[in-house]
Amino acid sequence: MSVFRRAAARRGTAADWLVVGLGNPGEKYAGSRHNVGAEAVERWATALGCELQAQRREHARTAVAPHRTQLIALACPTTFMNESGQSVSPLVKRHGIVEAERVVIVHDELDLEPGRVKVKIGGGIAGHNGLASVASHLGSRDFVRIRLGIGKPPHPDAGKKWVLQQPGRRERELLDAAVDIAVSALERVVRDGAEAAMNTVNSPLRPPRPDPPRPVDLR
Repeated sequence: MSVFRRAAARRGTAADWLVVGLGNPGEKYAGSRHNVGAEAVERWATALGCELQAQRREHARTAVAPHRTQLIALACPTTFMNESGQSVSPLVKRHGIVEAERVVIVHDELDLEPGRVKVKIGGGIAGHNGLASVASHLGSRDFVRIRLGIGKPPHPDAGKKWVLQQPGRRERELLDAAVDIAVSALERVVRDGAEAAMNTVNSPLRPPRPDPPRPVDLR
């Protein structure tokens, strides 16, 4: 039986959305590039007036908050990144989530420059170990992703070290701004749906149109 069918058999009030921020646990990794997804969920939890509390069974810090007419379950796994699915699967069951499309995973993304945020529905995992673990445990890749850009390392073989490092001051400013954008994206996803959020968040900023050339008097 799939995790979503088991969740459907759950009794009690189900959450409308499960929002999960990926990262590594412990002070050693706090503030690293790999933890921006968890930072975004933590920031949204604060904005919603709730505090994430440790839950042993789900291997996560969790909270449930009302959002307009909906109920939102928020979580940050306390597993390491490459074992994130061990947390997301029991969270789906606990909160009665019956569709992968109602799971939102917030995570770092090497393929986006620092500060850029994109919303994506389903698709590949692009070598992200956290996403791979979630997809494996859920038996689906159809969940929504909020992708926070951290940029590529200077050398292709330095990816693992890169994601675990603390960014410099200027990059930290860009990541902080991206976390705020991700919170706004989460608001839009749960309010209007992932496709609407994609249309807004993924649209690149357009440069201002240049002034039309002035006629030149050659007399």
